[in-house]
Amino acid sequence: MSLGYVGVLTVRLEMPWVGNLKEKRAMVRPVVERLKSRFPLTVARLDGLDAHDWEVIGVATLSNDYGWVQETLKMAADYIAAEGEYTVTEENVEITVIGDDDDEEE
Repeated sequence: MSLGYVGVLTVRLEMPWVGNLKEKRAMVRPVVERLKSRFPLTVARLDGLDAHDWEVIGVATLSNDYGWVQETLKMAADYIAAEGEYTVTEENVEITVIGDDDDEEE
């Protein structure tokens, strides 16, 4: 029996038309902040921070309900895709079981 589930979504955003980091941050930061306020998520800018034309955003959530984790990450992915002036080129979802008794030794 599991105690719960940790869900992680990573999304790669590309914006080859952007010329500098300030312009990219102006596009990405508002989406990250709105995700944090609209959904029960932890959100971070993970990779590409020094690149002006791409970035990877990570989103995580935790619950005892697998379906809820899955649906929340799906809503976050849809929100990211719809909100910004960038292209989502990769999306990865991982849901991990926590507290699984099968992994414990007696």
